[in-house]
Amino acid sequence: MEPQVNSRMKKILLIINSIFLAVGICGAPLIIRLYFIKGGKRIWLSCWLQTVAWPINLIPLAISYLYRRNNNNSSKLILMTPHIFMATIGIGILQGFSNYSYAYGVAELPVSTSGLLCSTQLAFTAFFAFIIVRLKFTSYSVNSVFLLTIGAVILALHSGGDRPEGESKKLYILGFIMTLAAAALAGLIFPLVELIYKKAQQAITYTFVLEFQIVYCFVATLFSTIGMIINNDFQAISGEAKTFELGEGRYYVVIILSAIIWQFYSLGSIGVIYSASSLVCGILISVLLPLTEVLAVILYRENFSAEKGISLALSLWGFVSYFYGDYKANNKRKNNQSPEIETIDKINRTP
Repeated sequence: MEPQVNSRMKKILLIINSIFLAVGICGAPLIIRLYFIKGGKRIWLSCWLQTVAWPINLIPLAISYLYRRNNNNSSKLILMTPHIFMATIGIGILQGFSNYSYAYGVAELPVSTSGLLCSTQLAFTAFFAFIIVRLKFTSYSVNSVFLLTIGAVILALHSGGDRPEGESKKLYILGFIMTLAAAALAGLIFPLVELIYKKAQQAITYTFVLEFQIVYCFVATLFSTIGMIINNDFQAISGEAKTFELGEGRYYVVIILSAIIWQFYSLGSIGVIYSASSLVCGILISVLLPLTEVLAVILYRENFSAEKGISLALSLWGFVSYFYGDYKANNKRKNNQSPEIETIDKINRTP
C-alpha cells in the first residue's frame, strides 16, 4: 500500500496542482469561448470536452502502480473501495450537470461576464462547506459572501449591456442563470469531495486522488456523451469543422486543446482539495478569474463596462476579506497553541 505523503510533499503537490488549476482556469474559458465566437454551436460537445481527456490520467496512475508493485508485490491494483466508488459516481453526475450549465453560459455570455459570475463559486463553496464539512463562519467570511453576492446582483440589474450582437435578451438571461447554476454546483461539489476524503476509511494518497479523478470524469463524460448522441452532435462535427471561421484544421486543434486544458482544471482542483481543502480551491479560483477577464478583454476585445468594474472590485474585496479572515484565524490558533508548547518545553528541560 502506498504511504500517505508527508506535509512537505503535500506543499509541493499543492504548488504543482495550483499551477494545473491556473492553466485550466485561465485557458479553458478562453478557448471554449473561441469555439463559440468562431462558429461553434454545439453545447453538448463543449460540455463533453470538459472531461473527455480523462484517459491522460492513466499515465501517472500506471507509473504509480508500477512503483508500488516494485516496492510491494501484494499491492492492490485499485485502492478505491466500493462505497467510495459509488459516491464518486454521484460526484460525476453532478459534474456533468455543472459542465452543461457552464457550457451553456459561456455560449451566450462574454468571458468577462461569465468569469465574474463564476467568482460567486467561493460564496457557494463557503455556504456548502458550512453545511457539509462544518466550516465555521466568521465576520470576514460573511462579508466575503455578501460582497460576492452583491457583485452578481449588480451584473444582473445591468445585464444586457454586453449582450453579443444578434443574441436575444431571453438567451442572454438564460445564459446568466445557467452560469450561476454552474457556480453553485461547483460550490457544492468541492465540499462533497472533501467530505469523501474525510469519511474514507482508508489512506488518502495521491494515487487514490488520481483514481477518484478518472472515475468521476468518466461518469461526467458518459453523461455528456448521452446528450451528444441524443442531439446528434457526433454527426455534426465534420460539417461544423468545414464552416469554422478559423478553418477546418484549426477547428480540431481548438477542440483537442480545449479537452486537454479542461483536464488541467479537473486534476488541479481535485489535487488542491487533497493537498489543502475545498475552501483553498475556491479561493484560488476566485483569485485567477480576474486574470481570465483581463485576458478576454485583451484577446477578444470584450467591452468592460463600469458595472463589470464594480463587480470585479467587489469580487476582489470579497476574496481579500476571506483570505484575511482565514489568515487571522490561523494566527490565533498558533498563538493559542504557543503557551502549551512552551509549557511542554519547560517540562522537558526540567532535570
